[in-house]
Amino acid sequence: MTKLISIVTAVHAPGAQHLPDAYKSVAEQQLPDGWDWQWIIQEDGETDAVSGWVPDDRRVSFAQGRPGGPAMARTMALSRCDGEYIKVLDADDMLTPGALARDVQALSRPAGASWATSRVLDLLPDGSTAGFDQDPPEGPIERGTVLDHWKAHNFRAPVHPATLCVRRDLLLALGGWMALPASEDTGLLLALNAVSRGWFTAETGLLYRKWPGQVTSHAAHSHEVERHARMAVVEARADALAAMPGWRFGATDER
Repeated sequence: MTKLISIVTAVHAPGAQHLPDAYKSVAEQQLPDGWDWQWIIQEDGETDAVSGWVPDDRRVSFAQGRPGGPAMARTMALSRCDGEYIKVLDADDMLTPGALARDVQALSRPAGASWATSRVLDLLPDGSTAGFDQDPPEGPIERGTVLDHWKAHNFRAPVHPATLCVRRDLLLALGGWMALPASEDTGLLLALNAVSRGWFTAETGLLYRKWPGQVTSHAAHSHEVERHARMAVVEARADALAAMPGWRFGATDER
């Protein structure tokens, strides 16, 4: 019986133009024997501006809903996911060759990782790329280490949440993405790290497109009062999960 990895993409009208590039990167993936992918696209809104960009492929599912931000759109998309693993792919980003196979391998290792991330390259408007100079070494990410780094480096995680692949059951147990106007994916990443072991793949898994229309380029994303509130609740949730007796998922590890 074929196993599935479900790729979840939240999209709003300004980003829909990038869906063909994202689809090309998905369609070219080579998965291990016995595996296939499905792509679950959820529009954050109910416009006529997105559906025309959705590829005609039986493995692709598209739906719309009331606007509420990417966290709500992704969580609504979970209702249509059949895979045991959930892979995040933003509408304006692209997977690198072999990214899905490496995620499947990472989550199938004896190390007992429940989620996986990988190296990411920023894709700049001129076509050049830029990397992150603080990537961890390839291998397991023990509980609490992402949160510790995030606290010590001005709320910057050592791994990128846009590369996340996670066990569906754990994602559901944590309630999906945080109900925040931004940093919802970082909030999920820190919650995952609070209760379970992860994995980092050193090979580049994602091209993260930088362009003027992306949400993180808007001034509101850096508004200091809102940012402080977001970081406070993200940290409080992760700390609460880490301190909760018995809330451990997957293989036992010790910090």
